[in-house]
Amino acid sequence: MLVNYNKLFEILKKRNIPLTKLREDIGVSTATISKLNKGDYTSLQTLEKISKYLHVQIGELVEFNLVHNKTPLLKRLLEEKNNKIKGGVYHETQVIMAYNSNHIEGSKLSLDETRFIFETNSIILDNENGKVSIDDINETINHFRAIDYMLEIVFEPLTESIIKDLHFILKRNTKDETLDWFNVGDYKSLPNIVGGLETTHPLNVEFEMKKLINEYENNENKIFEDIVDFHYRFEKIHPFQDGNGRVGRLIAFKELLRFNQVPFTINDELKAFYYRGFQMYEKQKGYLLDTCYAGQDKYKKLLDYFKLKY
Repeated sequence: MLVNYNKLFEILKKRNIPLTKLREDIGVSTATISKLNKGDYTSLQTLEKISKYLHVQIGELVEFNLVHNKTPLLKRLLEEKNNKIKGGVYHETQVIMAYNSNHIEGSKLSLDETRFIFETNSIILDNENGKVSIDDINETINHFRAIDYMLEIVFEPLTESIIKDLHFILKRNTKDETLDWFNVGDYKSLPNIVGGLETTHPLNVEFEMKKLINEYENNENKIFEDIVDFHYRFEKIHPFQDGNGRVGRLIAFKELLRFNQVPFTINDELKAFYYRGFQMYEKQKGYLLDTCYAGQDKYKKLLDYFKLKY
């Protein structure tokens, strides 16, 4: 993969930081610096080190060759988002993604209520719906913001920083944010069990996440199956105290768009199959994969309505 590092060199020039000082300060080899000069792809770890050293996002340092390879869907999503177009595919994507992802995690908001929040930034509750928590409302609003964040950084490689930022966006202004041990925007501090299965211990989460991301990013041309596999492995680690399912599905949304594929959405009809797919994945990967393909078919129906090619 060819990479344009002009932005990095401009920042270094403005801050009067020679490449030799950069190499010494972040602890990389001369071979790595040579890759930067040639425009060769360097490791994700190196890019993260440089971004932390300069206090910027990776996208502010480099441009990847995929950035110009936008599908009709991605072009439309970005155009409608940036121009605040109502009633289009971006509008519907926001509503159905937020509703489906939050609903399977227990949100009491209806589809119409979710739509009303997106369209008016206010809420009128259905009398038949009963009580709805403030967290359900805030997490719905947060999900809209998280989708926008994913679209803004769609071509950036996955990093721990992006994943943690995503968790922070989803969980801000909720009761979880008031709990010191919950670690909103950071990895869990307490062990958790999901579906009767133990997840990665908090002490091992950072190591396992680095390993997962590095292995994933080393595969340059990812297909649908690779992204579903990452989704499974992410959920198996379960790096956050809560919100892992929503974070994982948003990552899948971003990565499928990044690699020119159609996203999937999991609704109530697919929920049981989806969870069973995680339980059976080690023995039969096809179950989760088929469920995600079924979720992709549901989203394709929306694209067909808007006459978008995929």
